[in-house]
Amino acid sequence: MKRILWAITLALVSASPVSAQNLVSLYDAAKNFDASYLSASAQYRANRFKADQAWGALLPSINFVANSAHTLTDYTPDTISTSQNVVPYQRWYGTHVGTFSAIQPLYRPGFYDLYLQSRSQLAQSVAQLVAAEQDLILRLSQAYFDVLASQDSLASIRAQKSAITEQFASAKRNFEVGSATITDTQEAQARLDLIQAQEIAVENDQRVKKLALDQVVGQSNTQPVALALSAAIESLTPNNLESWVNTSLEASPNIQIAQLALEIATLEVDRAKSAHLPTLDLAASMGGTRNVGGTSNSGTSSLSSHVLNKSIGVVLNVPLFAGFTTTNRVRETAELMDKAHHDLDFAKRAATQSTRAAYLNLLSGIGQVGALKAALNSSQLALESNLLGYRVGVRINIDVLNAQSQLYQTQRDLATAKYSVLMGQLKLKQANGTLEPKDLLALNNMLAP
Repeated sequence: MKRILWAITLALVSASPVSAQNLVSLYDAAKNFDASYLSASAQYRANRFKADQAWGALLPSINFVANSAHTLTDYTPDTISTSQNVVPYQRWYGTHVGTFSAIQPLYRPGFYDLYLQSRSQLAQSVAQLVAAEQDLILRLSQAYFDVLASQDSLASIRAQKSAITEQFASAKRNFEVGSATITDTQEAQARLDLIQAQEIAVENDQRVKKLALDQVVGQSNTQPVALALSAAIESLTPNNLESWVNTSLEASPNIQIAQLALEIATLEVDRAKSAHLPTLDLAASMGGTRNVGGTSNSGTSSLSSHVLNKSIGVVLNVPLFAGFTTTNRVRETAELMDKAHHDLDFAKRAATQSTRAAYLNLLSGIGQVGALKAALNSSQLALESNLLGYRVGVRINIDVLNAQSQLYQTQRDLATAKYSVLMGQLKLKQANGTLEPKDLLALNNMLAP
C-alpha cells in the first residue's frame, strides 16, 4: 500500500506545472481577451453616449449659415433711349449673407420619451454586461476544472499502471517458482495492456482540455494550479430552495434585461402616440446681408448696402393627417409591448427553473462527495485485504487487480465529483443572478499554494 501511495505521489508531482496560474490571474487575462465579454463592454460604452445624444435633443440647438456669391448683371433693353437713361450695361455685384438661428424645444413629448428610452437602454446594457461577466466566469471555471480533472485522471491512470506493473512482476515471479499458475501472469498482462490504452486516451483528453482553457484566456500552454488536498467542500448556504428562487426573481440579469425591454417597448408606444400631438418650439434668428456694388434692382447704381434682420417667436406644428402611418405605428408598438410582456414571463420562468435545477444538482453533488469519500476508504481497505490474501494464498491475482481498479476508479470519481460541486456552486449563483468575480476568490483560496 505504501508503494501504491508513493506511485500516486510521483504521478501527481510529474503532472504538476512548474509555473502555474490560479483562477484569479487567468480571469484577469480572460477579461482582456474574451470576445463575448469585450463586445458587451463596448455595447455598454456605446449606450452611454447614446443616452447623452437623447438628452441633447431636449437642449437648444444653435446654427450659423453663411454664403457668399458674386453676380454679373448684363442688362440690354429692347428699346434704347438715351433721353430716359435706358441704355445697356454690365455690372458685377456681390452678396454676403450670414444667419444665426436657435431653437429651444418647449413641448416635444416624443423627444422626452426617447430620452427615457435611452436611459433604460443604458441600464439594459449594464445588465447585459453583468450577464456576460457571469458567463465568462462560468466558462473559465469550467475549462479550468476540466484541465484539473484530466490531470487527476492521468495521475490516477499512471499510478494504477505502476501498481499493475508491480503486480505483473509479482505474478511472473510466483509462476517461475511454481507458486502460481500462468493465468495470473496473463491476467496481469491483459490489465496492463488495457491501462496503457487508457493512458493514451487520457493524455489526449488532457491536451484537448488545455487547448479549451487556452482559448478562453488567450494564452498558450496555461498551467492551472491544482486543488489543495485539504480543500473542503462547504455545505449549501442558505439551505432553502425558495430563498434561492426568490433571489433570482430580483437579481437575475436576464430578468432585468426583459423588464427593461418592457419599459422600452412601453415608451415606444408613447412615442408613437406623440406623433398625433402638436409640438411647440421657441425660435430666434439674426441674419445680415451685405450687398457689395449694389443689387439686382439697383440698376446702374453701384452703391453698397447692408441689411440686418432679427426675429424671435414660437413655432407651432400641428399634425393633421399622415396617411394612417401614425395609427398603424401605434398598433405595431402595442403588439411589440405585448411581446415584451411574454418575454418577461418567459425569463422569470426560465430563471426559476434553472435555479431549481442548479440547486438540486448541487445538493446531489454534495451528497455524492460524501458517499465517494466513504467508498474510497472502503476501497483502500479492500485492496489491502486482497493484497494480504494474495500473499498468503487465499486470494488470486484477479482479485487484487479488481481491487486496484476499484480504488483508482473511486479516486477519479471523487475528484470529478469535487469539481462538479465547485462548478455547481457557481452555476447556482449564476442561475439566481448573484455570481460575481469575488466568488472566484473563494475558489482561489482552495487551490494549492
